[in-house]
Amino acid sequence: MSLPDKAFPVSWDQFHRDARALAWRLADGGREWRAIVCITRGGLVPAAIVSRELNIRVIETVCVASYHDYVSQGEMHVLKGISPELSQEGGEGILIIDDLTDTGKTAAEVRAMLPKAHFAAVYAKPKGRPLVDTFVTEVSQDTWIYFPWDMGFTYQEPIAKGTQG
Repeated sequence: MSLPDKAFPVSWDQFHRDARALAWRLADGGREWRAIVCITRGGLVPAAIVSRELNIRVIETVCVASYHDYVSQGEMHVLKGISPELSQEGGEGILIIDDLTDTGKTAAEVRAMLPKAHFAAVYAKPKGRPLVDTFVTEVSQDTWIYFPWDMGFTYQEPIAKGTQG
């Protein structure tokens, strides 16, 4: 499989640093969180890091499938909802965590479930950015982020390959 023109590969070290940066931003608000709701599967890793850094012990998952072929986003399928206890009061005091908000479709689906929750993502693209309250890094809409759990070690062509310099 070849990489798209705008590939943004993220190593485990970089992702850990970025997830900790997200925790720092969330800690600056001084809020106490009742729980984390992470959007699976991408939100599992940053939720573990943020929960450690902010000492949040209750972690729930909401399972939404949208990338069925790892290439294009398809229909939204909620595979597992959120527990009624955390859904009370519209999700007030709940922190939603995801790795990326891309088109905003998944974020909108989860926001509808917890309209008063605080939504945080490590990375955001322009279409999804209005749906998140806190994020660390914005990338262009046409950039494909390769997360460390999706990669192996392979040779990468230089960006300027084929150009005279």
